Amino acid sequence: MAFVEDPLVADDKTLAFYAAHAADYVHHGADQPNLRLQGFLDKLPVAARILELGSGSGRDAAAMLARGFDVQATDASPELAAEAEKRLGRPVAILRFDQLDVQADYDAVWANASLLHAPAAELSADLRRIHAALRPGGLFTASFKAGTGEGRDSLGRYYNYPAPKTLLAHYAAAAAWSSVELETVNGSGYDRLPTQWLWVTARR
Repeated sequence: MAFVEDPLVADDKTLAFYAAHAADYVHHGADQPNLRLQGFLDKLPVAARILELGSGSGRDAAAMLARGFDVQATDASPELAAEAEKRLGRPVAILRFDQLDVQADYDAVWANASLLHAPAAELSADLRRIHAALRPGGLFTASFKAGTGEGRDSLGRYYNYPAPKTLLAHYAAAAAWSSVELETVNGSGYDRLPTQWLWVTARR
């Protein structure tokens, strides 16, 4: 059966999950930053300006700041943003993907396990906003959980669950990127279940 739930309702339910489990989620994310982060940072100029979408525990933002980058950390969940602020000692903006409205302001965008919550019908538009927010040649890396269409996980969180071909079609519909690369990686997430991750790296 097709997933037909109102995306705004789905988003509210996902935010409610993170509001109720913010402290535990932060504890889960208290380990080392994502292994792909250092490779992402190695491709950037010194002191590059980075937008992080979905900072969660603030783990990755802390690693970026430690390397001297100019980081704007954001999260759609006020509760997670508050937890990340404690870790970072600096403000974390409360921002939904559809609220991003800047032009050529960032050298890079990092969206680790965050855009996977964007409503499928909104994803191309969100990618278009990110493309606009990047400076020419800017780098954008994001990860998604692979699947065959939107739905919920065992914890009730909404996911867009794209197949690789579907995800690349969203990127193509969003903007004329100078390059787009997709890699499939097996792993897990907060629920500790086997997960096929889709990592996409694009340049404006």
